[in-house]
Amino acid sequence: QVQLGESGGGLVQAGGSLRLSCAASERTFSSYAMGWFRQAPGAEREFVSAIDWSGLRYTVYADSVKGRFTISRDNAKNTVYLEMHNLKPEDTAVYYCAARSDRGKYYYTDPTAYAYWGQGTQVTVSS
Repeated sequence: QVQLGESGGGLVQAGGSLRLSCAASERTFSSYAMGWFRQAPGAEREFVSAIDWSGLRYTVYADSVKGRFTISRDNAKNTVYLEMHNLKPEDTAVYYCAARSDRGKYYYTDPTAYAYWGQGTQVTVSS
């Protein structure tokens, strides 16, 4: 069972940048497709981005973050990243990474498709 731990959240002004990291405990990290989700107070958890097990087959983004966020992974370090630029107040949320044991070609935006979750890291963007 893979354990995930996010880091890199914080308080930033609008227009600023942050880099989130998610470290996985599993040595077979390369067997997992990874996703980033976020949840604002009073809102449902929403899809942000996903990447396949290799990082070469697909990277997908929610329309709201496309062009501003970049997902990547380093399988040698068992880590997935989310680079966030030009942050907006509406990006404020708890950000979660999630893992799905999957080496397929399809990506998933539904949080129920991911079996493993980190504890989340808070991102707050001030206006």
